Amino acid sequence: MVISDGFEHELAREVLALCYQKQWRIAVAESCTGGLLSAAITEISGSSDVFDRGFITYSNRAKTELLGVAEKSLDVFGAVSEQVAREMAEGALQEAKVDLAVSITGVAGPGGSDHKPEGRICFGLAVKGVQTQGMTHDFGAIGRRQVRAASVVFALNLLTEASNA
Repeated sequence: MVISDGFEHELAREVLALCYQKQWRIAVAESCTGGLLSAAITEISGSSDVFDRGFITYSNRAKTELLGVAEKSLDVFGAVSEQVAREMAEGALQEAKVDLAVSITGVAGPGGSDHKPEGRICFGLAVKGVQTQGMTHDFGAIGRRQVRAASVVFALNLLTEASNA
């Protein structure tokens, strides 16, 4: 899967416009994308009207300290799990005091395991007043850069759907 130049830009612009209309503020919590989602959103002029902050929580310690992810969840489910993705999104929503938050955690590669293969990414979506969702998408072993780019697009689509509901 190759992501065309500028596609993230169009999606980010749509997210910002929809959230601006609703007067929503958003936050993101990233692990394997290391800030790429935040960068895609803040590439748009005027994004500060909507985008509050991004949490880059690459380590488990950062996930617990900054987002309140339970150590037990990390021990039982692992960092690459829907449970942890949900907790990351909820933590971002609560800590930033925003209306909408998305999280990304996964195995960008290279490598992985039988249980958590390369390209497996878990997402969390938290909307104020709505039950938080978790989902997993397997992008496959398409390469680290492509997995990370595809994860950003997937997360932007989640934000678009949530802000369009």
